[in-house]
Amino acid sequence: MLRLASIFWFLFLLASLTRAAEPARTVQPVVAKNWSLPLFTKEGHRSMTLRGSEARTFSAERIDIIDLNITTFNGDATAKVDSILLCRELASFFPNEKIVRGESTVRLMRDDLEITGEQWTYEHAAKKVSLARHARITFKAQLPDILK
Repeated sequence: MLRLASIFWFLFLLASLTRAAEPARTVQPVVAKNWSLPLFTKEGHRSMTLRGSEARTFSAERIDIIDLNITTFNGDATAKVDSILLCRELASFFPNEKIVRGESTVRLMRDDLEITGEQWTYEHAAKKVSLARHARITFKAQLPDILK
């Protein structure tokens, strides 16, 4: 499915830049605006592009991302898009758990299907996307004998 290991490392690095809370002082968040992170294979081919209009963290335990766009590629010279994951509103990344979660709509697009839903979770270790509400899957490929 999505190869998001590099995303987690990038976001973990962003979280590690956050200053520790000090008594009697308000901690200012670390903010990255209109950022893009292209990732490449060892051979120099594009493997993924991560984008967001804003990433904000107050601690190393959670990073909030607005307008998340993850585009994965096949990793060879053709640079064919494998999948696109979009969450236009707030998504939260938990680096210690390697989980991304959101309450608003998420959309996952591939050549053979499109998935949308709300109250979603992406668990990196299991390579699993879970949708709790309004899940909809549209298959764009033929599914002969599916009802047999």
